[in-house]
Amino acid sequence: MPPKGGFKKKVAPSDGTVTPHVPSLAEQFSYLHNPRPFKNPNYTKNINRRAKNLKTVLGQDRERDRAERERRKQEILETQPGFNVEDFYEVPTYALIESPPYLMPQRHFCDITGLEAPYTDPATGLRYHDKSVYAAIQSLSPSTVKEYLSARGVNSIVK
Repeated sequence: MPPKGGFKKKVAPSDGTVTPHVPSLAEQFSYLHNPRPFKNPNYTKNINRRAKNLKTVLGQDRERDRAERERRKQEILETQPGFNVEDFYEVPTYALIESPPYLMPQRHFCDITGLEAPYTDPATGLRYHDKSVYAAIQSLSPSTVKEYLSARGVNSIVK
């Protein structure tokens, strides 16, 4: 806040002439009044371009990698006649490399809701999220419990 009474109004000259506005240094370097187009004026939309889903993109990437490997293999076979083709496939790629085992414990999910399941029903073997799901599991028939277990890939005998 400026101090009170510290500023005097500048009086315009009385002869009727207007003094030209001298821009300050900040106004001289300011980009505020320069035009800034955010779109390219020469841009035209490609009407043939379509959005691709992940499966298509991965398939095209895999096919491109395969074609590149085949091209390199043909180059090597043409330049080196005694080259063993089996040695060519020992080159690691992201698709062929084996990863180490996962160190974190496997996460379990609720067979009913799909949420994370910290509990397992000892009578049926179904995993559940909370007590409301457990109440629903207790009211299930044995055939329904067996269907839930088979959906998870567990084929145990339900008593």
